[in-house]
Amino acid sequence: MTLKIDAFAHVLLPNFYEKMLTLDKALAQKMPFIQNPVLTDLNKRRETMPADTKQIISYVNTNPEDYMAGEMAALLVTEANGELLAAVQANPDIFTGGVAMVAMNHILEAVRVVEAFVPAHPEILGIQLFTRHLGKSVADEEFKSVFEAAAKHDVPIWLHPVFDARKPDNNIIFSWEYELTQAMLEIVQAGYFQAFPNLKILVHHAGAMVPYFAGRIERILPEDQAADFKKFYVDTALLGNPKALELCVDYYGVDHVLFGTDAPLGILPAGATEVIAQAIETLALGDEEKRQIFTGNAQKLYGLED
Repeated sequence: MTLKIDAFAHVLLPNFYEKMLTLDKALAQKMPFIQNPVLTDLNKRRETMPADTKQIISYVNTNPEDYMAGEMAALLVTEANGELLAAVQANPDIFTGGVAMVAMNHILEAVRVVEAFVPAHPEILGIQLFTRHLGKSVADEEFKSVFEAAAKHDVPIWLHPVFDARKPDNNIIFSWEYELTQAMLEIVQAGYFQAFPNLKILVHHAGAMVPYFAGRIERILPEDQAADFKKFYVDTALLGNPKALELCVDYYGVDHVLFGTDAPLGILPAGATEVIAQAIETLALGDEEKRQIFTGNAQKLYGLED
């Protein structure tokens, strides 16, 4: 049985969730997907996980920066990261690592997470950023020092979509894919891959719209920017869809695609792990290339043991 590393799985650990509910009692109604008990109950998670999979876990998009001033948001993020670290340490049979939160309304503290918290704890493999923070693009100049620190200290970034509150037609089917794609364009056009050559970013949902619009990217953007799009790493969280995965692998290359499922979201009760694994198995790839996607690329990118 080949081990699979799910590089993009989510949790909403109970202590942090309880504190977020004190800030917004309607949180679960606003984001119904967070009512999935597998997000918070690790016993239920263990019962529903495939035996051949270990997950890298990050929090769902409930960020204290949207509810609290910088100092308080940073304190709550520190607590949440401590709870995440404890969950990974206590459950090595199902988790192979965690991804830290940052409060982007306290940039000094966000940089401290990159420079101190992540390196001090081998179980924490990087940080999660969202496509927008505080209503601004993730590539806004205000946030640049976080990218700089991540590249300098070899701390990978997980990029997850959020809705753009300025828009009246946000939806989880199409909007998040647009937000991811636009954020990638903004990161490229900000010159971050040129300024920070060691920057490593894993994008959710197989790079969203990018593989499908590769021709437009290559013919419209300057050559160096078009090339920078291929420096992103992407996961396989497409709820199956082998043809889309085939396009994704063709565009990014086998070495930049990581098994990632969005578990436990997507297909109740525990996610699309098996459906996505089956889709990968149908691809016209050799056994070693499939092993790279399932396990090897994550091991190499995040320094995990074989």
